[in-house]
Amino acid sequence: MIGFLGSGNMARAIVMGLVAGDYDPSEIVVSARDPRNAERLAHVAGVDFAGSNVELVDMIGMDGTLVLAVKPHLIAGVLQEIHSALEGTSILVVSLAAGTTLATLEKHLPAGQAVVRTMPNVNSHIGAGMTGICGNEHATEAQLDTVFAIFDAIGDVAHIAEREFPAFTALAGCSPGYTFEYIEALARGGVANGIPKAQAVRIAAQAVLGSAQMVLERASEGLSPANLRDTVSSPGGTTIAGMVAMEDAGFSAAVVRGVQASVDRDNEMQKDS
Repeated sequence: MIGFLGSGNMARAIVMGLVAGDYDPSEIVVSARDPRNAERLAHVAGVDFAGSNVELVDMIGMDGTLVLAVKPHLIAGVLQEIHSALEGTSILVVSLAAGTTLATLEKHLPAGQAVVRTMPNVNSHIGAGMTGICGNEHATEAQLDTVFAIFDAIGDVAHIAEREFPAFTALAGCSPGYTFEYIEALARGGVANGIPKAQAVRIAAQAVLGSAQMVLERASEGLSPANLRDTVSSPGGTTIAGMVAMEDAGFSAAVVRGVQASVDRDNEMQKDS
């Protein structure tokens, strides 16, 4: 049985993804700081709900899966609240909290608890997420498989070494924000040349979507994004003119600097946790 401690946007995305797939709704239970929020999610998704976090732990059983879908600053308090309920169980604890290391989670859990750290992204809400996953030494292969199956319901998954989580967070967790800004900038360029804003956004977003799909599909042919870029950059053409202008403005360097800034911030958050 899977229990979701927290009923916010990400918990909702995962629960709805599981229910839309082949997962039995009767095997899912949710709780929240305000029980009314858990009841609302349970009603929409057709799953069960618990009146408290401790009750949630009891409901998922001795070897269930507990997903911590709360903000990083709430983790310590929540784990202290359910510490006694977890003692003596084989429950797998799965964290969604950004910048919260396995060591930090273990510090607030009974000794020997299996823990898996995950980092899903906002696109999980439409079933197109990208989630990084790593477990501690107590997490078995079967338990990791369980976590992969959960997040596979809302997109793609990748096994990531914990030392690489800050980079993964930048590439997958933060990049939707970068991409939204890129689409907005493309649309502004269209508006400047007479295309209505809503239409410009739709055109730019579809172009970005198709380009991303092209990268994924053509990777099996050994083609990189650079290879694909070259296929649309005719000598003396419009694309290469735009590419040269963007490089002159520092486009690639700005992206790399943005990734590094996000990595640095994630490292700071881990030190503070």
